[in-house]
Amino acid sequence: MSVTAFLNAQLICPVAGPSAGGLLVRDGAIAATGGFAVPEGAAVVDCGGLALAPGIVDLGVFRVDRRAFRAGGIVRVALMPDQSPPLDDPGMVQRASLVGKPDLWIHPIAAATRGLRGEELAELAFCRSAGARAAGTGARWIADSGVMRRVLHYARDLDLTVITHAEDAGLTHGAVATEGETATRLGLPAAPALAEALAVARDLLLAEETGARLHLRQVTTAAALDLVRAAKRRGVRVTCGITPAHLLLSDIAVSDFRTFAHLSPPLRDEGDRRACLAAVADGTIDVLCSGHHPHGPEAKRLPFADSEAGMAGAETLLALALGLVRDGHLTPARLFAMLARHPAQVLGLDTGTLEVGKPADLLLFDADAPWRIDAERHEGLAGNTPFDGLPVQGRARRLWKGGREVL
Repeated sequence: MSVTAFLNAQLICPVAGPSAGGLLVRDGAIAATGGFAVPEGAAVVDCGGLALAPGIVDLGVFRVDRRAFRAGGIVRVALMPDQSPPLDDPGMVQRASLVGKPDLWIHPIAAATRGLRGEELAELAFCRSAGARAAGTGARWIADSGVMRRVLHYARDLDLTVITHAEDAGLTHGAVATEGETATRLGLPAAPALAEALAVARDLLLAEETGARLHLRQVTTAAALDLVRAAKRRGVRVTCGITPAHLLLSDIAVSDFRTFAHLSPPLRDEGDRRACLAAVADGTIDVLCSGHHPHGPEAKRLPFADSEAGMAGAETLLALALGLVRDGHLTPARLFAMLARHPAQVLGLDTGTLEVGKPADLLLFDADAPWRIDAERHEGLAGNTPFDGLPVQGRARRLWKGGREVL
């Protein structure tokens, strides 16, 4: 039996809220919180007054990047089906789910359709048995409503959430920016922001009709967020997420053709950005994720329209998220609900809190530690961050998965 006592910590639990005290871990699970007698022979971790919170569950990463995840305080990731080959085969799903253990748990999102082509349903039942925790459309939208309806029916019967990319491909094909003054001035191929609301509206109606659980991986426009709010009021089983980039940056960030700001979905105008911040504050947005998609120079040192979309977001997720707390948009408990508890619930995982009996996936961090984001010094596979050069506060200091320290 292994026993570890974490003492002198500021506990941040998404359920119980913040408190000062300690936490006792026995055999990989939380055994007590607050005040308790330290058992004889227990290992002791003096937290030095730092914050102790659930380890981050990052919902929707495109690459397994252990060093980046460790630096960002991430202990579990939901791996997008957009791999090579796509995760539409039980063998591929099983291999993906075993790669990171014991330090990193990978929860594959199975491709909803074969090859992510949006035509023929994948064998989701077999993929679920192999370790898939959700079904997903990947970085694409399923244009055929009949196929999407069958996906939702199938996933409902398997008790799997369907994770979708919400942009109408008929409007976004070939686009790299959002229509508006910035895209026009730069001469970039652009699509209207309405493409997101159209996709969201269709998927919400199908989810409501089928009774399936739907997670919109990123919702970034005011019109789409209004649709999500209305659907939640009607009882539709829908959740949605966003990245820090879409909360903190507008399409002005691409004004110098900086390809690190070439994202999918693209950055929106200032009105939509502010609407997203309001949706975080009022609880419409459930999940804050990194969208981690590292690209090297061969993919980013190109003309903007030819570069690959995506950012390296894992290492900066915690620091940027803590900025939302300092700016008054979130409480610490609500932040870790978005970073840990809600993503775990989408995946059907009983973790993401500091409650007794839950897995001891723990993050010790210094919320006030200052540092500057430097793309050239990223720990992970690549440093393609649109926040290069930004001063931030908040560093992960130590990380535990199931009570075992991740080094």
